[in-house]
Amino acid sequence: MKKVVTLGGGTGNFTVLRGLKKYNLDLTAIVSMADDGGSTGILRDELGVLPPGDVRQCLVALSDSSKLMRNLMNYRFENGSLGGHNFGNLLLSALEKVTGSFETSVEEVSKILSIKGKVLPITINQVRLKMILDNGKILNGEKEIYTSTEIDNGFRSIFLEPIPKVNLRAIDEIMNADLVVLGPGGLHSSLIPILLVEGVSKALRETKAEIVLVTNLMNRKGQTTGFKASDHLKELRKFVGKDVFDYVVINDGEPPGDLVEAYAEEGKLVRNDFDDDERIICTDLLSYKLKERENGDLLKRNLIRHDHKKLAQVLMGIINEL
Repeated sequence: MKKVVTLGGGTGNFTVLRGLKKYNLDLTAIVSMADDGGSTGILRDELGVLPPGDVRQCLVALSDSSKLMRNLMNYRFENGSLGGHNFGNLLLSALEKVTGSFETSVEEVSKILSIKGKVLPITINQVRLKMILDNGKILNGEKEIYTSTEIDNGFRSIFLEPIPKVNLRAIDEIMNADLVVLGPGGLHSSLIPILLVEGVSKALRETKAEIVLVTNLMNRKGQTTGFKASDHLKELRKFVGKDVFDYVVINDGEPPGDLVEAYAEEGKLVRNDFDDDERIICTDLLSYKLKERENGDLLKRNLIRHDHKKLAQVLMGIINEL
């Protein structure tokens, strides 16, 4: 059985894991602990717990429990004092308080959901992601970085504060993997933060595993405006220390024009600009559907995304060659 390790944040990891779960693989999701938005951010600030949101998504992706249980973990309260909170986030945070250990809470929820594989936080230290822009402005937290429109004007540094200790179990998983998958996910908010944890980049440089980069479908205006696939690779290489990628998976599918237009304010598709590079796998990876608000406007949320089945087929093609 091949051992596959995924690295990233919640939504990207969720997509990869959801597809690969159908196959006979030893799966481990290693999750960034920099999230501080939404329900997760409130729980961090008010309870002092580690961020549960991205971990919850990975647990649900790997779950072999009933659809009802998966829906329960993702249920978001709409009003009242719990409005905006996700049940799964509350469960993980409550278990962390009861057990005194975030890792134990993840293990217990893993049992409840009968997950296929493991979910590991990259660190069990409280950390905040920070960025100093070239103009001297400081962005505090993943949420501020994710929503910024100034990053592509240049930044001096991006770092985690305080400096966290890496989860050694995560390093062991990377070192013993057959395949490591980085991405998809926000470049500055999901992928780079996991590389900032000391020991992760070294493990990626030294592991004998094949390493795959799954590039994002869309750029973010003001952050990766005009980035081609090679620009994403170059940026990650700065933090890994060298080009460690054996494969780069890039979408070449084209969504309907009206959907691209709906996204125009947020960013454009990431395009393949590699010439004669044998590492490149360029294929249609899109899953998209058209929705409308009552007023007829297109809903932009989660319209253009990776198709988990298509992505899994590409990754299995690599795995079967190992």
